[in-house]
Amino acid sequence: MTLRDSALFTLRGWTARDGDQEALRSRYVAHLEAHSDGVYRQCRPDHLTAGALVVSADFDRVLLTLHAKAGRWFQFGGHCEPGDRSLADAALREAVEESGVSGLLLDPEPVHLDEHPVTFCGEPGLVHHLDVRFVAVAPPDAVPVASEESTDVRWWPVAGLPEPDTGLVHRALERLRG
Repeated sequence: MTLRDSALFTLRGWTARDGDQEALRSRYVAHLEAHSDGVYRQCRPDHLTAGALVVSADFDRVLLTLHAKAGRWFQFGGHCEPGDRSLADAALREAVEESGVSGLLLDPEPVHLDEHPVTFCGEPGLVHHLDVRFVAVAPPDAVPVASEESTDVRWWPVAGLPEPDTGLVHRALERLRG
């Protein structure tokens, strides 16, 4: 199964929690149906990306990266690569690469979708990332290390996040707590 086919299978089977998430799910599926390369960065102006919100084993903290190009704190994530078998694989790969934390336990079901414009994605011009987000739990002894894509990587208390929560943290913790 190709990454595109796997992404279509995942998104077609995913149940959105509200109308906004359903609208994004439908948009992502339509995008993939129209673009055989829709999971890769060369598909312009839009392409899927995959990310993971990493939470501590006790669910009290969130690990975020200070993105070097954007200058903002984000969850981990990025572009899909040819070796990725699924969006979940891409999200886990990105989280491990960018956080330096191995042994992450990733929930394979998406927790949140987000479409956002990006001005620093390769060639000049506006690109939209169609982000599929997952949640991962770090081992209790996890020590993060910043990658070349990050200025900093840091644990933040759930109640003291540096950026406004778009619903991702709430949905991720709700999923983990069952």
